[in-house]
Amino acid sequence: MTTVAVLLVVGCLIGVTTVLFGFGGGFVTVPAVYAAVQATGGPDAMHTAVATSTAVMIVNASVATLSSVRHGGLRTEYLWPLVVFIGAGAVLGAAAADRAPELLLHVLFIAYLAGVIADGALRRGFVGGAEASRPLSPVESSVGGAGIGAVASFLGVGGSVLTVPLLRRRGVSMTQAAALANPLSIPVAVAGTAVYALATTTGSEPGQVGHVNLLAASALLGGSLPTIALTRRVASGRIPDRVHAIAYLVLLGVVLIAMIVALVI
Repeated sequence: MTTVAVLLVVGCLIGVTTVLFGFGGGFVTVPAVYAAVQATGGPDAMHTAVATSTAVMIVNASVATLSSVRHGGLRTEYLWPLVVFIGAGAVLGAAAADRAPELLLHVLFIAYLAGVIADGALRRGFVGGAEASRPLSPVESSVGGAGIGAVASFLGVGGSVLTVPLLRRRGVSMTQAAALANPLSIPVAVAGTAVYALATTTGSEPGQVGHVNLLAASALLGGSLPTIALTRRVASGRIPDRVHAIAYLVLLGVVLIAMIVALVI
């Protein structure tokens, strides 16, 4: 019961990050589920964390996308054809992750986080933004999209930490970039969940399909779904753009520290 309560609380945090940062749950879900599986002695903790993260993302990203459409906050000109290439890359990334060692996934997750934080903090255009928005180039949509899909699916993070910085450098506001990150995460989540659910595992826990832990996913969604609706109503679009961008990097830093501590312990 303690684990379920913790996951419900984490789910509430996921709901906030889904709306404000377009995370869809990945960067919060992976550390939380990893810790929960380790605490209960379950097998393949990191694979289960990544797989469950993608399953939760399907629901959270879909709900947040529908909300953005209803409120008219989705800049659809940035979705096509980027979403197609992200989906193609996601299939390859999920297949590779299923065969990767636990330790490798954990280390790559940490390295990925550190790289994104450093890039966002040091390169011009993320915190400060740009004066006017510009369309994505064909290379950014195709090669960049496939790369985003592969990396995001491999690590179970939805791709927001690549799509948001990319869109920021094209002059898109943080609110709009976060809203776009949700539909762009859906193909990653679907492809990843399908591969992980069909995977052969070394052990099986009650309520688990392949690497996807349905009990953990249900607890997380129990907290995230009502929080998504509340956050959309209360906070979406009301945070100054620069503050919004800095908060995005700070949150990534917190998750990075949590994953390093988990690896050392």
